[in-house]
Amino acid sequence: MKKLIRKIVSVFPKPIRDLYFNYEDKWLYLFFGGLTTVVSFVAAGFAKWVLEKWGGFGVDAVSDISTVFSWVCAVTFAYLTNRVWVFDSEVKGAKALIVEGGKFYGGRVFTLAVEWVVMRAGFAWLGLNYWAVKIFANVLVLILNYVISKVFVFRKKKDAPESTAEEANG
Repeated sequence: MKKLIRKIVSVFPKPIRDLYFNYEDKWLYLFFGGLTTVVSFVAAGFAKWVLEKWGGFGVDAVSDISTVFSWVCAVTFAYLTNRVWVFDSEVKGAKALIVEGGKFYGGRVFTLAVEWVVMRAGFAWLGLNYWAVKIFANVLVLILNYVISKVFVFRKKKDAPESTAEEANG
């Protein structure tokens, strides 16, 4: 996917190519974040439809259950795409994958709480339009998730200090 995107970008004028390649991880995050938002919205819409049509649930339950269901679907999609294409994770082995995945899902639990509060307050308590509140919540969550992923989850290991490398060779 990343190669395809790079190939497409390569046909653009040099200033646009430079802009893309200087901020590639951010552009890829926005692209896959957009796809993650689609996954989230489709899952939320499906859950909302099922809960209202067949579940007979009230607005509080619809808000809570659809938010959690869409979160599980979106976070799983986001982990896979972020790991492979956005942050180029080089983590190998079951233990390292579990640690990385745990950090990713852990960070997303925080933003789930943020989304839950926004959805509960905006939709369930204030009676605002479900989709308007969902869009607002997702923009906020997208920004927070990027920061969490970049700073805590997919952080590249720092190179060994030069003095340590020289001591090892000498």
